[in-house]
Formats: sequence, structure tokens, C-alpha cells
Amino acid sequence: MHDTHTEGATRLARGTPLTSAIDTSDAAAWTGLDLAVRRLARTRPSALPDHAWATGRRFHWAWDAPLPTFTVKRREPDETGLALALCHPDGRIREAALRRAAGLPAPDLRPLLPLVAIRCADWAPPVREVARDLLRDALPGAGPDTIAVLTTIVLRVAVRRHGEAARTLLEAALRDGPAPVLDTVLVRDDRATRRLAHRIAVQRRHFSPQRFAEAAATDPDVVIQDICADGALAGVGPETGDEVLLPLLRSPHSRVRAAGVTALRRAGRPGEAEAFLADRSGLVRACARYVLRQYGVDPAPLYRALCASGSPPPAAPLGLAECGARGDAALLWGLTDHPHPGVRARAVAGLRVLDATDVARLMQLLDDPAPGVVREVTAALVPYRERLPVDALRARLATEHPRHVRVAAFRLLRAHDGPDLREIARTLVEDAEPRLRANSWALLRS
Repeated sequence: MHDTHTEGATRLARGTPLTSAIDTSDAAAWTGLDLAVRRLARTRPSALPDHAWATGRRFHWAWDAPLPTFTVKRREPDETGLALALCHPDGRIREAALRRAAGLPAPDLRPLLPLVAIRCADWAPPVREVARDLLRDALPGAGPDTIAVLTTIVLRVAVRRHGEAARTLLEAALRDGPAPVLDTVLVRDDRATRRLAHRIAVQRRHFSPQRFAEAAATDPDVVIQDICADGALAGVGPETGDEVLLPLLRSPHSRVRAAGVTALRRAGRPGEAEAFLADRSGLVRACARYVLRQYGVDPAPLYRALCASGSPPPAAPLGLAECGARGDAALLWGLTDHPHPGVRARAVAGLRVLDATDVARLMQLLDDPAPGVVREVTAALVPYRERLPVDALRARLATEHPRHVRVAAFRLLRAHDGPDLREIARTLVEDAEPRLRANSWALLRS
């Protein structure tokens, strides 16, 4: 048990108020307190206060008839006593604490609701039944800050065997509750909490399509990007203007740009999709082709025109391969000596997509000065490892060749797996290039 949680439980047992004993805004502090109190009950039972006030039945797990109850007259428990009782290892005490908490005024109950939420996933049926009823009744008046903390706690315990019920109650409160509650949960630091809040915000159309588009374009969480993009797309129609589409189309995140390109179809603006045919993201390119085809435009001739121009966008050759035919290989081969390394690399990648691999011609490209081109050439040659010229590859291991050429040559030699491979590896175990040394040692030890 983490010392911080044990110290918090000890302070609480000494009568320190909840807000001073633990960080009540931290979900981990609440779940940690729950476990720490149980540990104290096992290792230092005298540290906990007397719970003789508790009135409850003995549990009946496999039978229906309850055993007699007991009642002891003692002073009423205060907030700290109830908090400790809600975490107690004895289920009768936890149930009694929940029933006592149910009679508290709303302001007095509110600080204890995080522990009530944890008890909703309790292993004992009588405890979790009472906890769920109490949480259901308390959520409507809990307030934004309390529900924000509860959301994070509930999502933590939702992974437990009986934790889904509390999540269902909380989602209903976020869906049906006042807007300020959802606003507070949307800005929590916890990632899972923000994701749930954004999903519910989309369901209840909490923001305008423009606000969702801006959130999708700027939020660093990829899941929230998708959620908000869906929220923006739900409001796209023929009358939709740039205020919704431009944030999506200009986003640095490829999935958001893809959503924006797809929205061009619903907005009746397919012509703007042509600008994304050569996007650096394959997903965005595919969406652009889809939009154009929906309006009867074949993207292949557009790609051919781009590739035949003097300065094609780097991704245009790969886009052509993704929708072209084997006959387009000649155009791509012509781009393998283009001055721009990005064009050369995508041309090689496009040839691999078209399965138009010429081993002899690709071997010449292994000496390209751009590492990105050589990586694509290597990926294209690996499936043809049995046809690779071992002597030519071995010659490229010489130190006068650039690092990326030597590394690629050794990778291809390993793929070829010839009889001299281990001998070649032994010559490289003390090479100045760290990657060659590491790969050689790995091979010799295998």
C-alpha cells in the first residue's frame, strides 16, 4: 500500500477532516483510502474508531434467510467515522454506514459520495444494492465539482466485476443533467473522464458543429479528435460553411483531415477534395478519392496528370499506385530519379503497391543518397530475397558507403539468409556503426 494512502487513512482515524486528510479532488486518493483503511483494520485494528453504532444484518451469500440483527446504542458517527466505516472490511459495517449516510442532509452527504460510488462495485450484494440506490438519489443534486470527481472514480471502478452499474448511473446524470455539470467534467485532467464527457457532449449536441470542429482540430487526444469530428460531421449539410469545414481540413491530425474531406461530400463541395489527393496521409487520400467517385470523378487521371507535371507533390506517385493499374508502373519508374527525395521514395513505394518490382533496377537505387528512398527500396526487395545478388550486397557493407546503405545491405543479407551470413556478421561485430554491431551480435547469438 502506498505510504501516502496509509498516512491519509491514519489521519482520518485520528479525527482529521476529510478535506485535510486526503486530496479529495484526486480519484486515486479515494480508491487508495478504501484499500488503506482495510489494511489498517488487519494490521492495526486499534487505530480505527469503534463502529458499535453500526446496525445491520449478517450477510447471507448462498441462502436467503437473514440472521438476527443487532443494535448497540452509541453516539452518532461524524463524517470521518462514516468515511472509515464505508471502507471497513466488515460488510455489515459498510452496509450500516451506507444506510446511515442515506439519512444525511445533501450537504453532509456530498463529501462522502466518492466512497458511495466505490461501494457501488462492492463484492457484497447487500452493500452495492444500498450504495447504488443512494448514488442514484444523490446525483441530481451533487453539483458540477462533485460529479467531476465522481466521474473519474466511477471509471476507475467500472473495470471491476460489479462496476458497470455505477457507470450507467453516472452517464445518465451527465446526459440528463444541467449543462454546467458537463462543462466541468469536459475539462478534467483525467483522459478517460474527458473521453466519456466528450462522447456524451456529442450525444446531447452540447456544442455547435463549429465548436466540435475546432476541438477536433486542436485536442491532443486522438480519441477525442475522432469523437469531436463525429460531432462536427453530424451538423454538416449543404448549407455548412467554412467555419465548420476549414478547422477540420487544416488540422495537423490526419484522422481529422480525413473527416473534413469526407464532410465535403455531405456539404456538396466535392471539387475541394481534389486538393487532398496527394495528402501525406493514406487515409486522407482514400477519403478524397471516395468523395470524387461519389460525384462520378475518376481520380486516376488526376493522379497521372500530377505525376507527369514537372513538380509532382511527394505523395502523388503513391496515390496513383493506390488507385491505378499495372500500366502506370512506367510513369512511376520515371519518377525514381526525380530530384526530390520524397517523390523518389513514394515512387518506389508505389511500384511495390503495384507489384511491379524489378530487382536489377531496384538494386541500383540502393545507392540513393536519401535514407527514405533506400528504406523503401529495401522493403520492396525483401520479398525477393532469393533473387538478391549477395556479392553486390556484401560490397555495399564497405565503410566507404553511407550508413543507411550499409544498414540496408545487411538487412537484405539477413533476409537472404545465405551460408556466409554468420561469417559476414562476425566481420561487423566491432564495426563503428552501432546498428550494424547490434544486428550482428543479435544474429550470432540467435
